Amino acid sequence: MSVQFDIETLMAQMATTLRQQLHAAGITEPALIGVRTGGVWVAEKLGQLLGITAPLGELNIAFYRDDFSRIGIHPTVAPSMLPFDVTNRDLVLVDDILYTGRTVRAAMNEIFDYGRPRSVRLVVLFDRGGRELPIAAEVVGAHLNLAPGEHAKLTGPAPMSLEICRQRPVASAA
Repeated sequence: MSVQFDIETLMAQMATTLRQQLHAAGITEPALIGVRTGGVWVAEKLGQLLGITAPLGELNIAFYRDDFSRIGIHPTVAPSMLPFDVTNRDLVLVDDILYTGRTVRAAMNEIFDYGRPRSVRLVVLFDRGGRELPIAAEVVGAHLNLAPGEHAKLTGPAPMSLEICRQRPVASAA
């Protein structure tokens, strides 16, 4: 099932809010880092809207997940790419959907393996609640209210749209 959100409008609103926050904090040259895959799509669009010309960082946090043994890994894991020094930089970490907070925690662990940034702001297109860790985004495009058993997935990159899927019950082995 596809849920209708005007993602272009959400992205424009997010860019405006982020621009205001960065200006208020005196940050003039932030570095954008997207979490693969949907977070990279969102970060690319935000970078365009904000006029950021610096290269975009991409994180693949698969090996940093604390639930790696439970969720497994996709067979085509590509390495992260941070084409800049994170030490003493103001970073904007971008993801598509914030849920438990485990992806963001993994992303932060990986970022700090590269160096110690001055600051990190979290920006997400959708916040679906259900946090297991104390993590909150400074900029959120929209909040989702999903029923138990529903999952959200961003498809794209062009156009981006949100799909809501109902999780199938796991069959018990008898």
